[in-house]
Amino acid sequence: MNTTILKKAEKSRLSVRTQTLAALTAIVAAVAVPQLFHAVGAISGLGTALGETFLPMHLPILMVGLLAGPYAGIAAGAAGPLVSFALSGMPTAAMLPFMMIELAVYGLAAGLLRDVKMPVLAKVVLAQVAGRVVRAAAILLAVYGFGSTSVTAATIWGSIVTGLPGLILQWSVLPLLIFWVENRQKNER
Repeated sequence: MNTTILKKAEKSRLSVRTQTLAALTAIVAAVAVPQLFHAVGAISGLGTALGETFLPMHLPILMVGLLAGPYAGIAAGAAGPLVSFALSGMPTAAMLPFMMIELAVYGLAAGLLRDVKMPVLAKVVLAQVAGRVVRAAAILLAVYGFGSTSVTAATIWGSIVTGLPGLILQWSVLPLLIFWVENRQKNER
């Protein structure tokens, strides 16, 4: 019985090369997908509001964690916002460290839940909660511990309310994408 469990655990491990390629793909997506939302926002006169509302950078980070594991998830989560900022100036400098922390935790939590037997939706919600809690703690530390004036404690609640459509989008899209990818992998074997 224990041998069977160990074999299943070994079977689900991905090579370092595969994890690296997955993380790099997620970083590219974490830069490109928000740009599409911002372009549509610019055309429609909404500016960056679509990105803030639909949280497009979160999708590839959660997905890479769920598919490739915690190492790929945390790497993509930390690097995605940094690369995006370097190339486009978004997220803003004030929000960059908090986005990096939040998305790194998303990727890590989703990756740690990768092989756990539970619905994908539950994994997504748990990763979201972990990321948002750690982000809130980082903001509170910045505001009350270091006296930061670039963000406020109200940012925490405001981002949750503003991003609710994005959270719902993640609940809807990610389980479908994970189901599609996993079934495709099974059919290719």
